[in-house]
Amino acid sequence: MNTLYVSLLYNGTIKLSHATSLVRGKPYLVNSSALGMELKSLKKLSIPEAQECSYTPFYCEENVWKLCEYVKNEQPDLLQYCYVVFISNENKTVPLWHQRSKSAENHLTVWDYHVILIYTPPDQGEALVYDLDSMLSFPVDFSTYGSQTLRSDFLLKPEYHRKFRVIPGEVFLKKFASDRSRMKNSDGAWIKSPPPFPCIQTSESTNNLEEFISMKPETGVGELMNLNQFIERYFPD
Repeated sequence: MNTLYVSLLYNGTIKLSHATSLVRGKPYLVNSSALGMELKSLKKLSIPEAQECSYTPFYCEENVWKLCEYVKNEQPDLLQYCYVVFISNENKTVPLWHQRSKSAENHLTVWDYHVILIYTPPDQGEALVYDLDSMLSFPVDFSTYGSQTLRSDFLLKPEYHRKFRVIPGEVFLKKFASDRSRMKNSDGAWIKSPPPFPCIQTSESTNNLEEFISMKPETGVGELMNLNQFIERYFPD
């Protein structure tokens, strides 16, 4: 992904703040607290610390693909609770705050697109966001990510309103492919250095990245949402 820096982002000047079991036919008392802790640990997504994850700047889609691959290999039962989210719009101008690639106060970056991973715990706990380009914690709870990184479209010019393509992690692993040509100049030189591993390909495609970035309903896989719909999906309260 590439960054686009702008000075006229807003429509105006604003400030943003913001039991019992049975063993051999006899009653057996179960330590409910210990059992609860054990069950909770089974539902916890154990992705490594951010600095230990596979990460290449400006290749957010491949960084997230690697996160999904890790979950599939290490905690396959939890992959069904993982969702990959592409953030973009028709103009490819989406502002996100607290990003490592900073251009202004509050580490504001206007990306052409960005990709994050969301985990929705099976115990109905708050969704967690995994964003390897974020300066917030890793992971961070969805409410914090929403208020600090996404904020609101209300005071933004329409060309900066964000849209979201939400894709189940398992589908993303099966369908996504990239030959990294988007990160090359016309002469074939790299705009940004690529990841150290081979290009991600499927039996059906060697490059379909644009289908994931596109926010056209007739294109690609997953569900399209505007910001309000996205917030309501993962933080309904």
